Amino acid sequence: MPCLQSPGQTLPVQKVKARFEVTHVLKQHWAEVEKHPHINSWQLRTLSALKRCRTADLGGHVDACTECGSMRISYNSYRNRHCPKCQGKNREDWISKREAELLPVPYFHVVFTLPDTLYQLAMYQPKAVYDSLFEASWKTVACFAKDPKHLGAKPGMIAILHTWGQTMTLHPHLHCIVPGGGLTKKANWKTVKSKGKYLFPVKAMSKVFRAKYVKALKSKINTEKELINALFQKEWVVYAKRPFGHPKALLEYLGRYTHKVAISNHRILDIDQQRTIFSYKDYRQGAQKLEMTLDNLEFIRRFSMHILPKGLVRIRHFGILGSSSKLITIPLIHQELGIPIPEKEPRILETYNPRYCPCCQKESMVSIQRLPKRGPPKAVFSALTNQF
Repeated sequence: MPCLQSPGQTLPVQKVKARFEVTHVLKQHWAEVEKHPHINSWQLRTLSALKRCRTADLGGHVDACTECGSMRISYNSYRNRHCPKCQGKNREDWISKREAELLPVPYFHVVFTLPDTLYQLAMYQPKAVYDSLFEASWKTVACFAKDPKHLGAKPGMIAILHTWGQTMTLHPHLHCIVPGGGLTKKANWKTVKSKGKYLFPVKAMSKVFRAKYVKALKSKINTEKELINALFQKEWVVYAKRPFGHPKALLEYLGRYTHKVAISNHRILDIDQQRTIFSYKDYRQGAQKLEMTLDNLEFIRRFSMHILPKGLVRIRHFGILGSSSKLITIPLIHQELGIPIPEKEPRILETYNPRYCPCCQKESMVSIQRLPKRGPPKAVFSALTNQF
């Protein structure tokens, strides 16, 4: 007998499981992936974790519904930051923690993009290239904020690294969220002089960003003179978006970027023995939705390019929003503006809820037995069925 939702019952949104996954391509071609000349040992280790994630290899547990008695097997996760299946919960947790840190001021979205001249270097020296991107972006924002013509105060910034474009080609850029003001030396809040219409002039920022990036990169690795000259000949791009209407709109906007991976499983349309078809948006044609077909090994190679080096932090906080400062600066800014820190509101998960029963649509699933690694699900289910 089907279980029906109670009238007026509010339920968490449950995402539909993707039909095709990155792991399907990996399992088909694992022997070739292990020998691939353009996949290094760290990338291979990460791909192996993704291939085994949420499978019997890692063990798991059996869940049963206390209301209707339905059962399911849930396998354990590696919780790898590059796994398309493991980011939903991490995203919700991150947003929940950031709610208490929201300032009641306008926020700007600023994007710092590296030129294609650096793409080859990024493949062989990713840590130096990406660390320099964080450093130069923050120093650019801090430089303009320090200038009394623009602000004359210490700013803050949250920066999120993305290395991919829509077709998984290399496209390193930094999404930055910057409050529209800062703290003066006397700890007073000061708003940007544009009256909230824009942050700083982007053309001027682009030139400063280029100079600071080259300086940061030269301090980390030996750079050829030809490369430096080529970088200064390029037009660098800094993009700034108008401020968000409300701080909470910022959080939902941030959620699109914080825990993204190179491609989500929901974008994969079809997989066979030779090729993978996936959807993408072409922003040069007004974000038109198109399809691309890649050879399976090329699909894996492109995905691997975006596996970050071990220990590289891809979400960083700076200035008045830095981890060592925000415990003092955030309450101080609220006090300066005369606005109390809002109480934290419970969030309804927009991702997988482990307690949600798809049969009776209630949060009534509980774990009743653990499964060992490589445990036989059929045998476990057979034993459990006899208990009910």
